[in-house]
Amino acid sequence: MLTYLLRRLLLMIPTLFGITIVVFTIMAMSPGGLTGAMLVGGADLKPEQKQAKIDYYNKRYGLDDPAPLQYLRWLNNVSPIGFVYDENRENKQFSFSKGSDLGESVFFGQSVIALIKERLPITLLLNVITVPLIYLVAIVVGMNAARDRGGRFDVSSNVIMLALWSLPSMLVGVLLIGFFASIQHWQWFPTSGLSSSEAYQMPFLPHWSSLIDIIKLLVIGLVTVFCAVMLARLPSRNLRAMLAAGLGLAAGVWMAIAHPDYILANWVIWPILLAAFMYLIGRSESAILRVCVFAFIGFGLAWLLAMQWLSGDFARGFLLDRLWHLVLPTIVLSYAGFASLAKIMRTSILENLNADYARTARAKGVAEEDVLWQHVFRNSLLPLITILAGLLPGLLAGSVIVEQIFSIDGMGKLVIEAVQARDRELVLSITLISGLLTLVGYLISDLMYTLADPRVQYD
Repeated sequence: MLTYLLRRLLLMIPTLFGITIVVFTIMAMSPGGLTGAMLVGGADLKPEQKQAKIDYYNKRYGLDDPAPLQYLRWLNNVSPIGFVYDENRENKQFSFSKGSDLGESVFFGQSVIALIKERLPITLLLNVITVPLIYLVAIVVGMNAARDRGGRFDVSSNVIMLALWSLPSMLVGVLLIGFFASIQHWQWFPTSGLSSSEAYQMPFLPHWSSLIDIIKLLVIGLVTVFCAVMLARLPSRNLRAMLAAGLGLAAGVWMAIAHPDYILANWVIWPILLAAFMYLIGRSESAILRVCVFAFIGFGLAWLLAMQWLSGDFARGFLLDRLWHLVLPTIVLSYAGFASLAKIMRTSILENLNADYARTARAKGVAEEDVLWQHVFRNSLLPLITILAGLLPGLLAGSVIVEQIFSIDGMGKLVIEAVQARDRELVLSITLISGLLTLVGYLISDLMYTLADPRVQYD
């Protein structure tokens, strides 16, 4: 395993070279090439000032040199070891501790590393929330669809997942803002950004001015979550489904009442949709799925009731404000991912349920639940692990659309701005990071294979 790991780490180096060479070649062959004149956008400058600026960029970045030499110089700058030059690009000296220098962004007027340090944590925050959510929903839905093959949940989940996978994220983002962030409909979420302007003046955690309000929230939360969990664990399948449908119907009516304008469609569409959804969840054979969904709904209901009955002042705090802003971007980033992975998970489980080792375990008298969890489940995770390799850079690319729609200053938005400005240092640095994330994703997938399937060996 150690030998394989070292070999893979060494192979990352030429791969990253190839990726950066391709990007650099495309930029150099584009109209105008990489010259100092392309970096000067001040049309109001005097001719001598403009020429002085062009000369500065040519000297600073070596843009008057041939393209291969420019690439080698950039490679020397980003490498932690290499040659050190003086201001006139002379008197080079080889050093093993010169450090990595990603250069300076001409468009933004600051160092590339400072820009990445500012934007990367925002994109990582979105991905840290989105990736576990995608896999959790995909595994739960895929397993229950496979167990109920041909049943109501299987058919309905297949239709819903196919519909979600077919919807473009740009359209979904605009619709969510239009319905749930617009004053014309339900203004429940903010339209843009990750924090309100006043959030930085708030305490980090939510704050109640009255102790009675905290007691109300705890009591209402415990009662509603307990009732929701008990509803999910009712032995009678039909009674459970009917009560869940009634809860969904009530939620749909509440949404119609909360709408600022009287629209007849709201009194028909939302009650029917929510009642049908809750009915399907109530009839599901999976206790885990029912408990998770109903507990989440119970917690949301408790929060709404507590907000209506508070007697003192409430400050949501920086943490709750940040989570409030992340709801819509997280939905747009995750729905297509778990829709496709749920279908893959269902197919993988059905394939393994009919495998020889599963039939052998049943013939030995092993219970069906034990066959599913102890034998089939781990082998069914292998396709999802394979997809994980491309999920990390894929989310970084997919956040380009989301960050543009919700005005989030993350890496996705930075990519667009860098390409539009033809900022060479910034484009190459982002390419280097994206390529590194891709290779790290493949390495993590290979290592996770050994955890899911002990038969996989790399010695």
